[in-house]
Amino acid sequence: MPAINDKLIVALDVDTLERAERFVDILYPQVKLFKVGSQLFTAHGPEAIKMIGAKGGRVFLDLKLHDIPNTVKNAVYTGTSQQAVFMMTVHTEGGIEMMRYASEGAVKKAAELKIERPFIVGVTVLTSSATTLEEVVKRALTAKNAGLDGVVCSVHEAPAVRKNCGKDFILVTPGIRSQGEETADQKRVATAQDAIQAGANFIVVGRPILEANDPLAVAEELLSSCRS
Repeated sequence: MPAINDKLIVALDVDTLERAERFVDILYPQVKLFKVGSQLFTAHGPEAIKMIGAKGGRVFLDLKLHDIPNTVKNAVYTGTSQQAVFMMTVHTEGGIEMMRYASEGAVKKAAELKIERPFIVGVTVLTSSATTLEEVVKRALTAKNAGLDGVVCSVHEAPAVRKNCGKDFILVTPGIRSQGEETADQKRVATAQDAIQAGANFIVVGRPILEANDPLAVAEELLSSCRS
């Protein structure tokens, strides 16, 4: 497992393994955690995970699994066998039984391999969606009751989720932008410092780093914000 002070996850939302590898080479070892989401995983599957692991990085596998409980359990079971994966997502819309099965899949495979299991976190709602605070907190509590380790939520909901779910519940916050930066298609955004002050354990940053002239400089600035 990564140390809890490794807070920055860089989202490798790119279309080729070569581009993903280029960013890992630029950013590692200052950045140790990388997100593999639907775009990269659909194109290259486990090869993307293996590439990051071979270079020393750890993977946040963000596939937002949402299916019948046994299918999700089997997907998490398989994902746990990829030892570079330290955390993966399911979608809270799948319900409490599905989330329980997901947790069981991780526990079972980790026990078989005699490794630490990955964190399983539930996506509450997408940062491109408009929603109510009450709905996010309700989904977070359901995730906790299902045995998940935490949730993905925006910075704006993080304090309320932290208050209701406790200090050991993991909060992952996407939608991180610099002050005054364009928000593109994300509605609920905030700065890295806002996220840490709101109680986030991990922040997920993609475009501000990937589209920068100097990706490492931007990443280092964000890392500094996480520590301040």
